[in-house]
Amino acid sequence: MSESPERLPTNEKDAAYGDILYTTGDGIATIAINRPSRLNAFTGHTLEELKDAFDRAGADHSVGVVVFTGVGERAFCAGGDMEWEAGGGLEGLNFHLGRQIVEHPKPVIARVSGYAIGAGNHLAYCCDFTIAAEHSVFGQNGPRVGSPAGGYLVAHAASVIGHKRAREMWMLCRRYSAQKAMEWGLVNAVVPQVELDAEVRRWCDELLALSPTCLRTIKTSFRLHMESYIDTNVSDVVERVAPNYFETGEQQEGAQAFLQKRKPDFSKWR
Repeated sequence: MSESPERLPTNEKDAAYGDILYTTGDGIATIAINRPSRLNAFTGHTLEELKDAFDRAGADHSVGVVVFTGVGERAFCAGGDMEWEAGGGLEGLNFHLGRQIVEHPKPVIARVSGYAIGAGNHLAYCCDFTIAAEHSVFGQNGPRVGSPAGGYLVAHAASVIGHKRAREMWMLCRRYSAQKAMEWGLVNAVVPQVELDAEVRRWCDELLALSPTCLRTIKTSFRLHMESYIDTNVSDVVERVAPNYFETGEQQEGAQAFLQKRKPDFSKWR
């Protein structure tokens, strides 16, 4: 897939957004982060646009399936934009997008081409299905750059791949190939890049042929399995564990080290 919006697998474009593309056609709504020069990393503005787009898709009776993706072949989403994070973007942020996807009334497919790192990774596993190109790479980044995470975003990983692997993925920040991600259960299918859109379309067509109400009750049942932790957000956990975290300098050290291409020194906060 090129970085041109014309290659997105839908028909009718909507130019109402700045950081994302929203397109519909043939029962499919495609929501694409359109920041390829930043590896589709998001800012607070991007998140607001994504929230609105998912709400629109949920309310649109012509839409039966949502495809969530990123423009270009290099990245699905590389998480939060580090310049935005270094400028204090994370402070006070309530990250609800993963929960919105989990609670969305329509099936959501993550179409992953390239990096799915940090929030990009957990947004992909919050989707109902994940279809990846062979060159895709998955993994978390939070402890490496001082970006705190918690609540359902972290806990849901254990439901997807089990506690041992979820802890390895989240606490060690290793990188995993698309094939390894499929072996672990993070991904449903891996295909060559040139076949990615066709594979996603096949999954969409299968879902569109089924009862939407039955799909909704099934999806809600899976969501109920998360009941014990779904209401716990990142900010709740940060407030409980380190209420003054953003004033200590630890987050800033991680963000600045990333931007300066050096290893962070977190030793003073142990």
